[in-house]
Amino acid sequence: MTARGTRQGLDAEDLDVEEALALVKDGNGTARPAGGHSPAQREGGGHGTPPSPSPSHTSPSPSPEAGHRGEAAEHRHRATSWPEARTIAARAARSGAARLAPVSVTLGDALGLVLAAPLTALTDLPSFDTSAMDGWAVAGPGPWHVRKEGVLAGSATPAPLADGEAVRIATGARIPSDTTAVLRSEHGRTDDNGRLHPTREMQHGQDIRPRGQECRNGDQLLRAGAVVTPAVLGLAAAAGYDTLAAVPRPRVEVLVLGDELLTEGRPHDGLIRDALGPMLPPWLRALGAEVTSVRRLGDDAKALHKAITASGADLVVTTGGTASGPVDHVHPILRRLDAELLVDGVKVRPGHPMLLARLKEDQHLVGLPGNPLAAVSGLLTLAEPLLRTLAARPAPEPYALPLRQSVHGHPYDTRLIPVVLRGDHAVPLHYNGPAMLRGIAAADALAVVPPGGARAGQEAELLDLPWATAGIDACFT
Repeated sequence: MTARGTRQGLDAEDLDVEEALALVKDGNGTARPAGGHSPAQREGGGHGTPPSPSPSHTSPSPSPEAGHRGEAAEHRHRATSWPEARTIAARAARSGAARLAPVSVTLGDALGLVLAAPLTALTDLPSFDTSAMDGWAVAGPGPWHVRKEGVLAGSATPAPLADGEAVRIATGARIPSDTTAVLRSEHGRTDDNGRLHPTREMQHGQDIRPRGQECRNGDQLLRAGAVVTPAVLGLAAAAGYDTLAAVPRPRVEVLVLGDELLTEGRPHDGLIRDALGPMLPPWLRALGAEVTSVRRLGDDAKALHKAITASGADLVVTTGGTASGPVDHVHPILRRLDAELLVDGVKVRPGHPMLLARLKEDQHLVGLPGNPLAAVSGLLTLAEPLLRTLAARPAPEPYALPLRQSVHGHPYDTRLIPVVLRGDHAVPLHYNGPAMLRGIAAADALAVVPPGGARAGQEAELLDLPWATAGIDACFT
């Protein structure tokens, strides 16, 4: 698995475990850092650094480490809260230039897209009176004389029935004019003279689907913004459509960074397998995107600059290189391109060094941390709301479940924890470190744990993983 977030010393995310284990609970059940230091004091110390000394123990001159801690504190101050970051991402693509122009697609290509115009019936449904059952179309009271030739679905308009007459009819077949009702096959018998008798009381109009029962020509069936599901495809076909006006899938290009990444075989000699290259494209497709390409660029700043400037995608997603190490090129290149940095760091663990930038009015870049679970955090924090807006998808209804066990919290950041859903509870999973995928691979959702942690039984907001509810086949179409 790729483990890039910063290359100097410990990963910027790895000290979260130390911070979480250092938390103690006060009488109100809220968490505070060990040693009684306030979140602001811990913040000033940076990741994994000792708490800031008291005024009576200050050094006469600042050390290089102090300068590094000051930069970290300044960056932390600029970092955006997790809820605000998701709101910014959702709003980033709402400008007229960023909106994707509707396209006309065949029914076979429309699954998963969003309707760009209302679905209006092009005909009455049904378009003629039809039989709802196999049986006999009858006229007047019984018994009835039965015609020799029956009426099948798709046949020409049958001759009218006279009183006392019946005709065999199939489900979906056109009802002869002057029909009183349809007698189901199991509710009729014939006598020795071939006359048909009902075995149950009948109602006028029984088992007849009248023309326009479901809708009339011109009725609005679905509003613009509805997601095209298999049922929507069936309705559109029944209503007379061959094509639909839909919002196209946002185009996404994935740029995988890191000289240390292998594309096959086992890790060796300081090289590790690329976990994000195989994982991100299908996940992005599950979020409604069209992944146009996945490119592995190593740690080449020139190649990254060229790839970003040449991209025609609506969204460019980079992996790693978002911190401030010697080969973290994303920030410098964004400055060269005069990009607008909308989110520069988020108060969330894992995934703190994620970013969102506007490259052009109609093009954005999401920079994901290199650690796998941190990248998942960035994907759901920044990429998902942005793609949802681009694709005109409705935001999912938020929901929460109580946690089966307590969860340690970060002193001042939100935590995203993999959970499985068991009955009416969410069960936190182990192996939830920023470089780990073992937990998320078994998860149904991510629990949103507020700063300070959550007690057992406390409700936590949940972010569903698409395939946990839709199934694998449905998710990636």
